[in-house]
Amino acid sequence: MAPWRHLLNKVLPAALCLGLVGPAFAAKPDFIVDAGWLEQHIDDPNTVLLEVRYHPHRYYTVGHIPGAVQVQRFKDLGDNSGLPLMHLPSRAAFQASLREWGVDDDSTVVLYDDSRTALASRLYYLLELYGFDMEQVKMLEGGTVEWTVFNSLSQEAPEVEPGGVTLDSRDESLVVEWTDVYDDVVSRRDEDIVLLDARPEDHYSGETVAGAPRGGHIPGAVNIVSLDGTDGQTQTWHDLQELEALYDDLPREKTVYVYCHDGFRMTLAFMQLKALGFEDVRLYDGGWSHWGRALSLPVVEGGEPFDDTFDL
Repeated sequence: MAPWRHLLNKVLPAALCLGLVGPAFAAKPDFIVDAGWLEQHIDDPNTVLLEVRYHPHRYYTVGHIPGAVQVQRFKDLGDNSGLPLMHLPSRAAFQASLREWGVDDDSTVVLYDDSRTALASRLYYLLELYGFDMEQVKMLEGGTVEWTVFNSLSQEAPEVEPGGVTLDSRDESLVVEWTDVYDDVVSRRDEDIVLLDARPEDHYSGETVAGAPRGGHIPGAVNIVSLDGTDGQTQTWHDLQELEALYDDLPREKTVYVYCHDGFRMTLAFMQLKALGFEDVRLYDGGWSHWGRALSLPVVEGGEPFDDTFDL
């Protein structure tokens, strides 16, 4: 470990207790770890390090943290036989991938990406969806940006001994289908449910068309951009106080349905909301890539949840 990290580990707790440290050091979720933590645990026999890059070839060209196994974000984290591709993978397919990556039931699984944890969040969500012990899952924020301050990258893929992890059946309380969204939000206007669109504002409004042939959003959806809870330069999360402010308009007692284009921004929102104490958060399997392609389903353009057609 770098010498400055030892000093920080001793000084920071005391500074927090004395009130000498400002909001920049506010608490983050306990599943978030930094490069110093990884330096201490990277050689532990139970540690499995998984990388999800935006451009998969950079695993071999730019390089990766030594020992990290490559996860290809589309091929490995979606249903390759369905359309759109990023429907949730089956238990059997995801379990087979985890075993190929060397994951056992007692593994400590450390995830990172180069996209402000949005890509790795999909992997985090899938582990929870299929019943892996989430106490054993960590998210490395900062990715290679923080790691390379004091450490080097590797371009060699590690030799992996297959694992034997056994997953549970899918937790249906974490998923909704398009029929649930249509019934609960568009049709019945269930007051106990909030539909959250985690995409950029210009995608929500329809100004930018991406991920489907149509632009806009699902009628009734409110827009909170999950990536706004992260720092694009440092690849880190904002502190919990800032996340509170970002999601301040969402009532905690309600069920939150979340969607995005292809299943990454919404899983980041899932992690953020869970970190803030939201108890009932469910993801729309397929998201806008599904809804926007189903040309019979209604769409709203503009900055409001409903337009004149759907407004009460």
